[in-house]
Amino acid sequence: MIFEQFYLGCLAHASYLVGSEGVAAVVDPQRDVEIYLEAAQQHGVRIAHVIETHLHADFVSGHLELARRTGAVIYLGEGSGAKFAHRAVREGDEIHLGKCILRFLQTPGHTIESVCVVVTDLERGNSPWAVFTGDTLFIGDVGRPDLDETHKPAELAGLLYQSIHEKLLELPDSVLVYPAHGAGSMCGRNISNDRSSTVGRERQWNYALRPMSRDQFISLVTEGLPERPEYFRRDVNINREGASALAELPPLKPLIAREVETLTARGAAVLDTRPANAFCSGHIPGSINIGLGGQFASWAGSVLGLDRDVILACEDTGSAEEARYRLARVGIERVPGYIADGIAGWVKQGLPLETVDQWTVQDLRDEIEEKGAREASPLCVLDVRRAPEWKDGHIAGALHRPLDKLRESLGALDKRSRFAVHCKSGYRSAIACSLLKASGFDDVVNVLGGYDAWAAAGFPTVLEETAESAAFV
Repeated sequence: MIFEQFYLGCLAHASYLVGSEGVAAVVDPQRDVEIYLEAAQQHGVRIAHVIETHLHADFVSGHLELARRTGAVIYLGEGSGAKFAHRAVREGDEIHLGKCILRFLQTPGHTIESVCVVVTDLERGNSPWAVFTGDTLFIGDVGRPDLDETHKPAELAGLLYQSIHEKLLELPDSVLVYPAHGAGSMCGRNISNDRSSTVGRERQWNYALRPMSRDQFISLVTEGLPERPEYFRRDVNINREGASALAELPPLKPLIAREVETLTARGAAVLDTRPANAFCSGHIPGSINIGLGGQFASWAGSVLGLDRDVILACEDTGSAEEARYRLARVGIERVPGYIADGIAGWVKQGLPLETVDQWTVQDLRDEIEEKGAREASPLCVLDVRRAPEWKDGHIAGALHRPLDKLRESLGALDKRSRFAVHCKSGYRSAIACSLLKASGFDDVVNVLGGYDAWAAAGFPTVLEETAESAAFV
């Protein structure tokens, strides 16, 4: 049997190629499918099957393009409502690939049509070897149950409990677990950095698999869920219809200032993909910074959505092409072009730049300690990490506004204040600073190294404090 895992870090997405005796299946493919075609050629196999464990919400899948280019059959769980030709699978359905058997388990809960796929490698024996769990079971977590428009989260959570306890946990402890996502995905909230596990290990260490009643499980997995990005719903619909091929996207155009001004006047966003330091040193006024080095596409989908034109401000044309393809992976296709010659080209045209001050954590500590002597605007330490990170420790007196909820809470913030913004290490705080600046907040500071640097310096932290009790300092 051949087996290969493909991990796309910017989306925390895992997909798989599995096959035997010249025939293979791809599980949960990303939108750009060349990697599977190249891998199949290297392994000397033909891709005859494309399996979707469910209709994905956080990325646009390449299932339709891959099927068209290979002649493969697409498999989805019964009840998906998919509009393209596919085989709706039920409990116990099987695909035979030479000496490899793929058996479907219907495992509703994350979505109603979710399936898991048990892999038996007959060269190893007759017992199951691995299971592709999609978004039903992650390493250290389970899938969120609030992504289905027709079922309430509590209802889905109840189904998820049954799927896990009556099906997945009935598999031998030695069975390897291969999920569709890793740490950082918004489809879970406590996903491990590990790329695989075993049923036995998850039974022992996964917080959601501890012995508990069905009602306790429902309460556990439905409380405190992170905000569901609006683009999730859109991506599900794109995947239900089947996305167009990436090759059909129009070519990117270099845009001069006059064209940029025309587009922004019509609502276009300027997306600066450079690292935070470069953005803070000088950027186009009103632009949003989401660096290519992190989970670029996921944050672009959350912050910008899918319904506006996006103009790229990049370090070079190669970065612009890379950004364009990454955006397409989450369904952002309205990218008319990029700033000609980047920021340098903007400056050459005599146009202004804005900056964002940056502080070390020592600078922040000094500012907090000297607050009594300050006559300038009051300082607000703004923490944009997620709720579990905040609960694990934060700076006393900080205001907690997770990045995925920041835009909707801007109206409650005082523009006369100085905002020192931090996240875990600096990536999200730069995004937050750009959102503040674009919304008319003039006095904004990015804290270098974020909470990790603060804690590493030995500065004081607290464990319990509600967002409502946080105050200006």
